[in-house]
Amino acid sequence: MIGWLIVACEIGFWLFVIAGLVTRYILKQKKLSTFLLICTPVVDFILLIATIIDLKNGATATTVHGIAAIYIGVSIAFGHQMIKWADVRFAYYFSNGPKPAKKKKYGKEFAKSEREGWYRHLFAWGIGSCFIFGIVWYINNAEQTAQLMQLFIIWSIVLAIDFVISFSYTLFPKKEGDLF
Repeated sequence: MIGWLIVACEIGFWLFVIAGLVTRYILKQKKLSTFLLICTPVVDFILLIATIIDLKNGATATTVHGIAAIYIGVSIAFGHQMIKWADVRFAYYFSNGPKPAKKKKYGKEFAKSEREGWYRHLFAWGIGSCFIFGIVWYINNAEQTAQLMQLFIIWSIVLAIDFVISFSYTLFPKKEGDLF
């Protein structure tokens, strides 16, 4: 059930974003648009509550429950950036807005962008980890929440690998024409 709810929440997130942008740029109703865009975190809250209720009712935590915590962390850390990305493009295509700037693919600007991406990943990891540990504490059953702790370890390893890759561009800047 939680797996399908994660899918529904992702769809809901993008539906709120699209509805907000259509309302802003096509229907020209800024207040309603702002309300719809502000509703995107409600989707995360619904997922969090459903996950906690499912576990409190006796479900053994699975990887899917951990992915719910990861989804919430990533949504909070990257959600505003994703909405801003969509907003710039929507304004360009539907409201004669400025052309979206192309992301730098090499040099110091690229290295800075990669570091900023890692900081966002760290923020997402921190939020998701708080939810994971909060659920573990609330459920208070190590056997029932063992999968959550395993997922936390895997995510921590992924974060460390991302750190090495992201900061390698600071030490060894990517040059124009480099493939990797």
